[in-house]
Amino acid sequence: MEYANPHLLIGAGELAGRLDDPDLVLLDLRQPELYANGHIPGARGLDIFGVSLVDTRPRPLAAFLWIVEHLIAAKGVDPDSRVVVYDAISGERAARLFWFLEFFGHASVRMLDGGFGAWERAGGDVTHRAEVPRRGAFRARRVNKRLATADDVLSRLGRDDAVIVDTRSEAEHTGALVRSARGGRIPGAVHLEWKNNLDADGRFKPAAELLAQYEALGVTHEAEVIPYCQGGYRSANTYTALRLLGYPRVRNYLGSWGEWGNREELPIETA
Repeated sequence: MEYANPHLLIGAGELAGRLDDPDLVLLDLRQPELYANGHIPGARGLDIFGVSLVDTRPRPLAAFLWIVEHLIAAKGVDPDSRVVVYDAISGERAARLFWFLEFFGHASVRMLDGGFGAWERAGGDVTHRAEVPRRGAFRARRVNKRLATADDVLSRLGRDDAVIVDTRSEAEHTGALVRSARGGRIPGAVHLEWKNNLDADGRFKPAAELLAQYEALGVTHEAEVIPYCQGGYRSANTYTALRLLGYPRVRNYLGSWGEWGNREELPIETA
């Protein structure tokens, strides 16, 4: 069984042959110190790990998305850029930007499968030269069906045609680990920690293995699937895995438990 959307990933060998592409924008989402200690030639560092949102109501959501749009443009992304994002592995940082670019309607975005680790294992060149790009002309054209707000999630609780997937750790899911005003989970959410998307080398698991673990939880192609975590990072990795498998309706809950757990009016479950 093959991925339904294999074009969303790129391997280290293929990327090595494309580094001279003038339309390529290669974005390194690792911590700045890791970027400084060595990165793929031509890569531009973009650390947006601390840029998070805990209120998906319209006004704060619009302001937050404006910030992210401008951060992307500042790295030289144009409407016709072929963007490749990478992390240390096929991780949550790169997945979050992958999701942002898909949500913003960018036509060409791929993730380096296995991340910088895969690049090094393949013997790829590494440089310390930092790229300072000109500002790009990137403009968001939102694909709203790829984003879930708190209201979207609330309206789907208890529905047979929607599945909410908690991608956090077991301790967060049960409420043993509390990272907001309240611990617990969104009512009815199934649990599969995002790390289960990856193999021992940090690549996405083969399609059949990925599909089996989601279908075992009732996450089928017929349902609308909404993954969440604490801040939309780990859930973006699950979004990416489900997109690889061809799930037609996947929304990343951007506010995640950072919002849900802090809004006292929203219902929760605890173990």
